[in-house]
Amino acid sequence: MYVKHITTRRIGPGPTRRAVLAALPTALGASCLLSSTARADERVVVVTSFPEELTTRYETVFEKAHPRFHVQFVWKQSRDALVELSKPDQGGADVYWAPSLGNFPILRDRGAFQKLVVDRAALPGRLGDQLLSDPTGMFEAYDVAGYGIVVDPAALRRQALAEPKSWRDLALPAYAGQIVMPIPSKVGFAPALYDIILQSEGWERGWALISEIAGNAELLSSGIAPTGAVRDGRAALGLTIDFFAISAQANGRDVSFVYPTRTAFLPAHIAITASTGRYEAAKAFVDFALSKQGQKLLMEADSSRHPARPDAYEGKAPYVVDPFTLPKESFFPYDSEIGRRRPGAVSVLFDLAVTERHADLTALWRSIQAAEARLASAPDAEASAKVAEARRLAGAVPVSAAEASDPAFLERFAGREAKDQALPARWRAELS
Repeated sequence: MYVKHITTRRIGPGPTRRAVLAALPTALGASCLLSSTARADERVVVVTSFPEELTTRYETVFEKAHPRFHVQFVWKQSRDALVELSKPDQGGADVYWAPSLGNFPILRDRGAFQKLVVDRAALPGRLGDQLLSDPTGMFEAYDVAGYGIVVDPAALRRQALAEPKSWRDLALPAYAGQIVMPIPSKVGFAPALYDIILQSEGWERGWALISEIAGNAELLSSGIAPTGAVRDGRAALGLTIDFFAISAQANGRDVSFVYPTRTAFLPAHIAITASTGRYEAAKAFVDFALSKQGQKLLMEADSSRHPARPDAYEGKAPYVVDPFTLPKESFFPYDSEIGRRRPGAVSVLFDLAVTERHADLTALWRSIQAAEARLASAPDAEASAKVAEARRLAGAVPVSAAEASDPAFLERFAGREAKDQALPARWRAELS
């Protein structure tokens, strides 16, 4: 059940003697009403931003397994959830359950959660060397989403192109005009996608690579758009989050998904609020969401997500990848503490360095690549030095690696914008 606001009942003055006597003939009805009210009080209020098709499924299966409790979902986007759950009474919420990498550590540090006890044999809380769950135990990884490339195999065959294996492959001239990629200031998952490349490659090399890939690509402004373009035959490759591609596969579309070497899987989390007055119900819901049964619901066609529990993958569909069995080189220990602070900086820099000058950037990279091809067959030291400098400038951004890892510097951004608009104005001038 979804509601817009969490409310509490007011209890008025006690009934008069006359009212009690008048009510005796309907005592049976009154007892039924009291029984119904008692059941209504055994609810669990869950703040979430997961889609209704997923939460409705959890509501149905959880309430069947736990008939005492009724789930009441309150849908809030990350910013609104942060405000609500930071209030003293936390808006009456019992559980916070959402894909919000930034909110959970902030709320933990504000004392908004209470400690969870989980079985680490079943829920490792990490993937390879990457930590997924809170090391202090205040919130737990519920699912993981992988980042990579959705592929139209038929389009690659028509173009006689190999499937890319790494992020760097996407910058090859052969893929020019075959790629679509999201704009991070417009698409929710995109800042994390590009930050994975930045952390994997290093800040300066990462921005140079993103810039060169963009020179091969069309920029899109909605989350489903990269997968939609590949699914519908308008592009061969799209940078995206895996559940869009898995959903397309589950619905019979001829697409595949590549997890490039040194990608990352980022978690959604679940936690019990510090102020809950319904701890038993809250714990029952969290335990169910993290159980093998609850985790398997993630892989149904309407959800198409990755469980954070390895044993939930038993009997999975062939198109579902178990990240716990991928080769170690498939991912790296992504630093979520820095990553959760970077969406604003990444979004602003991408708009300035890529989006605003995309046409010129595309022409510049084509010229650089053509010059490098000529120099490969006819070496010229002076020309090579000039082309190398052009390459350096084409992929440069006006923010250093030290600044990009400094929490104080990253605090200069709110959401996906700079707090001080003089900052992007100065950067725009430096890039021009």
